[in-house]
Amino acid sequence: MGVSGPIRVVVAKPGLDGHDRGAKVIARALRDAGMEVIYTGLHQTPEQVVDTAIQEDADGIGLSILSGAHMTLCARVLELLKERDAADIKVFCGGIIPDEDIVELKAMGVADIFTPGTPTTDVVAWVTANLRAAG
Repeated sequence: MGVSGPIRVVVAKPGLDGHDRGAKVIARALRDAGMEVIYTGLHQTPEQVVDTAIQEDADGIGLSILSGAHMTLCARVLELLKERDAADIKVFCGGIIPDEDIVELKAMGVADIFTPGTPTTDVVAWVTANLRAAG
């Protein structure tokens, strides 16, 4: 990207899932690590998430999904990023995601998945190492 300044991450709660504590914990950990974090709030559509990421010139999108709709929501976000020539924005995901779905999500283009119990330091380290790594 060639962009300087802090890493910019959109943290989003797509779909009907109303449990946002984990998303807020991750948003705060990333912010405390010096990143710029845009938290979109609850009940966002994939279109709203992608619009926000593009408007905010984000380096990554962190999706928090506890509803079981991870396959559909992640696929739609990735599809929209491609359609809008923004596939360079990396998508990572957290939430209750079965092991068998993790393989499929990674195959479709989700950069990494963090399940419950992952230390926030691990997420911060991954974001630091993987977002804008080429810049």
